[in-house]
Amino acid sequence: MPVAVVTGSGGLVGSEAVRHFVRLGYDVIGLENDMRARFFGAEASTTETSEQLVSEFSEFRWLQVDIRDADAVADILQRNRRELEVIVHAAAQPSHDWAASDPQTDFGVNANGTLNLLEAARQAAPDATFIFCSTNKVYGDRPNDLPLVELQTRLELPEDHPYHDGIDTSMSIDRSMHSLFGVSKIAADMLVQEYGRYYQMPTVCFRGGCLTGPGHAGAEPHGFLSYLMRCTATGTPYTVFGYGAKQVRDNLHAADVVAAFQAFHEQPRVAAVYNLGGGRASNCSMLEAIALSEEIAGRRLDVRLVPEARKGDHRWWISAVDEFQRDYPSWRVRYDVPEILRQIHAAGVERWSAGAQAG
Repeated sequence: MPVAVVTGSGGLVGSEAVRHFVRLGYDVIGLENDMRARFFGAEASTTETSEQLVSEFSEFRWLQVDIRDADAVADILQRNRRELEVIVHAAAQPSHDWAASDPQTDFGVNANGTLNLLEAARQAAPDATFIFCSTNKVYGDRPNDLPLVELQTRLELPEDHPYHDGIDTSMSIDRSMHSLFGVSKIAADMLVQEYGRYYQMPTVCFRGGCLTGPGHAGAEPHGFLSYLMRCTATGTPYTVFGYGAKQVRDNLHAADVVAAFQAFHEQPRVAAVYNLGGGRASNCSMLEAIALSEEIAGRRLDVRLVPEARKGDHRWWISAVDEFQRDYPSWRVRYDVPEILRQIHAAGVERWSAGAQAG
């Protein structure tokens, strides 16, 4: 049977990728050591998801391996080199704030871990598709230079601006503040591209906006739709940093993310790079997301507005997905923000309520 290796297999995108490739007939090896619990606390742990995947799929093997361990990573890929067809690299330290508290760990996981995987893939299975979950934070705060206008519930670009339908990969990554997280992801992004070009490996960087869905264990520093809905449903206070809560994000359901992975794997390219997000089909401001969450949860959110924005935080981000759609015209955004929030609420409300009662 063909083999897929998924790093961060207990996380939002990783677990969706596990389910997807198992259902396609793959044996899937998940590399997951629950660093998320260290980053964000026990409530963000991936252990429960990993255990569920093990119980659900006999074709899934969960290995508690740290991707910073180059020898362990190389050994796993070597032992599966004949059947290995695809590597989905979704493991990461994903938070601006956490990166600033421990830059060495952040860089070790995001940059060095990616290098370990790439070199192991080059040595063991250079023809295997290498799919990397990059981030729009590689552009730093350059989007904040856009000529945004303030509307009632959001910041917005004029309709005649070239980026109105979404920011594409022509945006420069230079001369902007990236945050230390952004820097570690840039290093990984460039490594993935360069391994593709230099060694003619089928690699892709998907520079994601907000990737989300009902499987997201959202925490305050990361995963805003999931965390926002949980706070709304449980009465937990929620803090918005800067921009009068009018900052805009596009949001892409994890199932749509993995559908893009599959499309690329079926027709891989060398050193491909795409911005990937909800685009104009699925985006919202913080104010709009709060209003939707209150409507779905049937209760008011206890929200606090802080004037100061986080360093490097975007005022506005909508991804241009037309570059990917030109190469892979069968792919489309299937879930918009209201549907994503309804799914998050339905999946989490009983668990959140039980947790609040136990506490």
